[in-house]
Amino acid sequence: MVTIDSLHGVNTKTIEQLSKLGIHTIDDMLFHLPLRYEDRTTIKQLAELEVGDNTMVEGTIQACEVKSSKKRSLVCMFEDDTGTIMLRFFHFYPSQREKLKPGTKLRCFGEVRQGYHCLEIVHPQYELVDYSNSTPDLAEHLTPIYPSNSKLNQTVFHSLIDQIFAKYDIIDYIPENLRTEFNLLPLLEALQTLHHPTPQIAPKLADDKHPARFRLAFEELLGHHLSMYSLRASSNEHSAACLNNAGILAQALLTQLSFQLTHAQQRVIAEINADLRSINPMQRLLQGDVGSGKTVVAAVSALQAIESGYQVAIMAPTELLSEQHTRTFGQWLEPLGIEFTWLTSSITKKKREQVLATIASGQVSLIIGTHALFQKDVEFAKLGLVVVDEQHRFGVHQRLALRNKGNQDGVYPHQLIMTATPIPRTLAMTAYADLDISVIDELPPGRTPVTTVVMPNTRRDEVIDRIQHVCTDEARQAYWVCPLIEESETLQLQAAEETATKLQESLPNLKVGLVHGRMKAKEKEQVMEAFIAKELHLLVATTVIEVGVDVPNSSLMIIENAERLGLAQLHQLRGRVGRGAVQSYCVLLYQLPLSEVAKSRLGIIRDNHDGFAIAQRDLEIRGPGEVLGTKQKGVMNLRIADVRRDKDLLNDVVEAGKIIFKDYPEQCQALVQRWVKEGLNYGEV
Repeated sequence: MVTIDSLHGVNTKTIEQLSKLGIHTIDDMLFHLPLRYEDRTTIKQLAELEVGDNTMVEGTIQACEVKSSKKRSLVCMFEDDTGTIMLRFFHFYPSQREKLKPGTKLRCFGEVRQGYHCLEIVHPQYELVDYSNSTPDLAEHLTPIYPSNSKLNQTVFHSLIDQIFAKYDIIDYIPENLRTEFNLLPLLEALQTLHHPTPQIAPKLADDKHPARFRLAFEELLGHHLSMYSLRASSNEHSAACLNNAGILAQALLTQLSFQLTHAQQRVIAEINADLRSINPMQRLLQGDVGSGKTVVAAVSALQAIESGYQVAIMAPTELLSEQHTRTFGQWLEPLGIEFTWLTSSITKKKREQVLATIASGQVSLIIGTHALFQKDVEFAKLGLVVVDEQHRFGVHQRLALRNKGNQDGVYPHQLIMTATPIPRTLAMTAYADLDISVIDELPPGRTPVTTVVMPNTRRDEVIDRIQHVCTDEARQAYWVCPLIEESETLQLQAAEETATKLQESLPNLKVGLVHGRMKAKEKEQVMEAFIAKELHLLVATTVIEVGVDVPNSSLMIIENAERLGLAQLHQLRGRVGRGAVQSYCVLLYQLPLSEVAKSRLGIIRDNHDGFAIAQRDLEIRGPGEVLGTKQKGVMNLRIADVRRDKDLLNDVVEAGKIIFKDYPEQCQALVQRWVKEGLNYGEV
């Protein structure tokens, strides 16, 4: 790839500023598209000017002086054959005043405003014109205005783009036959149209479906898709253990359960078991709405590996969720005589050494933990399956690091990646093309939908009365969630502590507990065990309880400042109640005044219980980056395309991707390198 420093006039400071905009190569510069355009192709007569015009004018300075009113300014009377306007400069130098003397001919561009006495242009861009030899040329195309910062002016971008078009061959990596099949412009034509449009074309560029924008959006989505497709292909080149057995342990677990699996769970288990019997590593994403029963599916899959003599690692994003898994799996696996352990970064050094020894020796078959599982000193005896829960909290690098730790003589573990945050199909096609996808689209029978109520914070006393009734008269339990405040964990902690204190004062006959992310693991575990044992009536928590907490006796959830949270997160939190047959409620408290957008979002949660429908609305509102989570590095950092807007392209992108990957390997690699800087390096963790 040709770096930007190969262009004339690019010095160290320019490189530094361009890098802040993500521009490192010539391709980066070409795909740094204009925000808007200015028409400097024609000159407008002064008599035709109207307020709000952004236009080019030409004329002669008749008078120029410094005005000292409220704000000192340099003002010039400027005229052509049809009329007069004023040019005003608030920031000027003596040399500038010297240049702008009466009789000087100028060509100016700027926005026309209404001044005190006449129309004026404030701080116009201008150049001195000389007609002695010939009439100066006007621009042949509109002047692009690029996204920039205070250290880079537009002339830098204009110079670089002009040089690239003049000096370099712009390579089109999409073969001509595919451009014809999918109705795509040649790349050079698309780029020239977007950087240097004519006045006739410019109004059409506002349409997101314009062929030039369509071409670049298509190629960008194709680059990202090929990145994930290549990752999947490289995984398929590896070998995995064939975990084929009679399923005696899995059947023993299912027999002891107090509930029957849904048809959706049975279908997904069959899909996973087929993968586990393959000699290629399973790479499967398991999606399931809140409470759909993903954990028991993971347990059955784990027993498939354990019965074949392999270890299983289950990685959760938080200690609280890993603790929940440890309790749940303990209840299921201890009767089967299966040894398991728990590993997080918060356990003592001595305990850690003991746990590491049992893992390395193969004494334990199941290891549950947080990101501590892929630290350097963790060595598995015989890792056959990795289960990653709430995958959007982990980056691609992290889950592949854990997979690579299980590599033994070229044999890699299978991977099951789970999420309770449903991912819309359009997003999954782009961001998870490296994974097979299973969906649990059925809730267990007997679940009663949670009734959701949206209330202003001014009705807080009514909510507290409701807690009193639920916990005393109905013998149920409740959650009170304090969301993140201005991205500050310290402030969030303070808010939770203050809320717990005030609620205890308001509800003196109830026992109020507090759990947050800054507590030590043992403290959190003690609070959660007390809540599960019904020793606490009300649990005040930060959003640390978003996933994994399962207390069937809880029937009331209050979420404070609910307008600050995304739809998916609200849905996750609401899923902590309604886990039994009793009617449950979720109260969304908001601060006044409430914007129309926030009101609409809270209304969506109130009226919807389908996680996939909510996820689709969340995608439409917040975009793919927020929905996937900030740690999905290198996956959905789209510059031109928009998954929401360009969803209609995705089927063609997938088809084109299959052809390019199979028949044009060099173009495949070039497209990935152009659009996804880390795309082909995910396996090199």
